[in-house]
Amino acid sequence: MLVNNIKPDDHIFPSATKSCAIFGMFDLGQSIHCLVLKTGYETDVFVASSLVDMYGKCGKIKVARRLFDEMPERNVVSWSGMIYGYAQLGEYGEALMLFKQALYKRLDVNDFTFSSVVQVCANWTLLQLGKQIHGLCFKTNYDLSSFVGSSLISLYSKCGVIKGAYRVFDEASLKNLGMWNAMMIACAQHSHTEKTFDLFKRMEGLGVKPNFITFLCVLYACSHAGFVKKGQHYFELMKEYGIEPGDQHYASLVDLFSRAGKFQEALSIIREMPIQPTESVWGAFLTGCRIHGNTELAAYAADRIFELGPVSSGLHVLLSNAYAAAGRYEDAAKARKMLRDLGIKKETGLSWVEEGNKVHTFAAGDRSHAKTKEIYQKLEELGDEMERAGYIADTSFVLREVDGEEKNQTIRYHSEKLAVAFGLITFPPDRPVRVMKNLRICGDCHTAIKFMSKCSGRVIIMRDNNRFHHFEGGKCSCGDYW
Repeated sequence: MLVNNIKPDDHIFPSATKSCAIFGMFDLGQSIHCLVLKTGYETDVFVASSLVDMYGKCGKIKVARRLFDEMPERNVVSWSGMIYGYAQLGEYGEALMLFKQALYKRLDVNDFTFSSVVQVCANWTLLQLGKQIHGLCFKTNYDLSSFVGSSLISLYSKCGVIKGAYRVFDEASLKNLGMWNAMMIACAQHSHTEKTFDLFKRMEGLGVKPNFITFLCVLYACSHAGFVKKGQHYFELMKEYGIEPGDQHYASLVDLFSRAGKFQEALSIIREMPIQPTESVWGAFLTGCRIHGNTELAAYAADRIFELGPVSSGLHVLLSNAYAAAGRYEDAAKARKMLRDLGIKKETGLSWVEEGNKVHTFAAGDRSHAKTKEIYQKLEELGDEMERAGYIADTSFVLREVDGEEKNQTIRYHSEKLAVAFGLITFPPDRPVRVMKNLRICGDCHTAIKFMSKCSGRVIIMRDNNRFHHFEGGKCSCGDYW
């Protein structure tokens, strides 16, 4: 077109920038932006909005915001592009602030806007705000959109309200593949494993073709339920659908075997992979080693990981914890020193509870909360009841070289226990206590919360960085396999 000296207009430029956004082609998008400036279309609301959307989707949020602020007139595309851009980069506060401004200006937002904002609420586990936005979707009929439906399923699932996710899914008259995938991963994370397989069969029966994400969902379900043979079946089934397994699928398969303690089979998969094993693949193997206390294979995996070059702090921490759990504190210290030398900080373990429009966050041994006295008093009361019921603290999960009494005190006030105690003294008896955590729940806390649910007669729902645990009557939905 340009070679033939045909000038693009306000219809061509948005189409071109949209293509750049889809493929993440920032450099080409910049070149088109230059041409927009040369041809004088930078003030056109459709062209400028498409540029904002493109920069936002390419992760260039500062450029997008500058263009957005300079626009004399904005439309739903420019607002939605900015909101999505912030949400994609994890700047959730900015995304919600823009959405609030859009509503204040009485802008007619669309399903893409709602989908982005609901996803922000899901990622931040803001259940009450998410419910309010769901109500707004209902009033504007955007709850019928598959894009919004997928985000709503994710919202209720991530906030621990799996019944809400089922309701959204069941009420949707038209379900796209995104909704099926969202519901399957929700079921898998809440230990509704058979329901995950049932959804897969229903989807196949309706002629909906699964994609690579669908298979990640079912492989995840198999991995966290210990269904090794079924996991192998789904892995092989991918080829029948013409889907080539990627590194994430191999990581899920390695995770499946490693969690089941089948380390030689897991190593065979890694060695025979047609692609280079990635950090996620070795990370899955290391997690299995940590669960089963196999420090020898963990060290072998660590050697292979270091050959990959710079890796995340999570893998360094996994190695350190594996050594510490085996009593090899010098090796653990070396792994932690390596973290410091690389300038990487270990992520602090936090647990939080939403109460109305406020989020209460706790760290281990935290005494900064306004209700600290009541929280610790509740833990003392529960501790006595739990011990009478047979609970014994497992101090092997304190991965530091300290004496027995200090280990007991350290593990007694882990963040998740403080959060549960806060929930018990705050919410009425008929309401489940929902706690979110950014790291994997430790084995002692898992056992302790089972006893807490039994002694208090309450339902406690805990989400860690892997899955949901529904505690009731002294039992957990994961069946102690997580």
